Amino acid sequence: ALFSQFGHVVDIVALKTMKMRGQAFVIFKELGSSTNALRQLQGFPFYGKPMRIQYAKTDSDIISKMRGTFADKEKKKEKKKAKTVEQTATTANKKPGQGTPNSVNTQGNSTPNPQVPDYPPNYILFLNNLPEETNEMMLSMLFNQFPGFKEVRLVPGRHDIAFVEFENDGQAGAARDALQGFKITPSHAMKITYAKK
Repeated sequence: ALFSQFGHVVDIVALKTMKMRGQAFVIFKELGSSTNALRQLQGFPFYGKPMRIQYAKTDSDIISKMRGTFADKEKKKEKKKAKTVEQTATTANKKPGQGTPNSVNTQGNSTPNPQVPDYPPNYILFLNNLPEETNEMMLSMLFNQFPGFKEVRLVPGRHDIAFVEFENDGQAGAARDALQGFKITPSHAMKITYAKK
């Protein structure tokens, strides 16, 4: 009842595992409803504690099914599993020192997008992999839930990148961590780094 005042609630997922204790996913049919709920209920006292609300990093299964992207999700999981098994088998068969000259071990802290380096902490964030329909209001609604938010700056002629400014680099870092990989559309997971100083 608390969340339904903001729009149609499709589902609520609350897992009872120790790691997920005290957390729940409230799934709205429309993004606008979830944004309103997030704004209005942030810090709202619930059982004596203020609620901390943020967007989920990925779409729920029910939303994926509604958009027709659920099967893709399953295929990606299977491909990832097969690739991991294949890499393990290949690594097990190699002897130390074997491999091509100048080869680099890609396990560990490899980044999925090497052309986007992460610079030292900064109060300005650099966003890329944004969809064509991205606008200033959309990004402002997404980032103004975080303390210290100042403004969004779009780059003229470039729909895929933007800058978001905060009061300090700690606040920018919190927003970066929370929204890293957030899917604005099913095919566009936002990539966030600190802007180059």
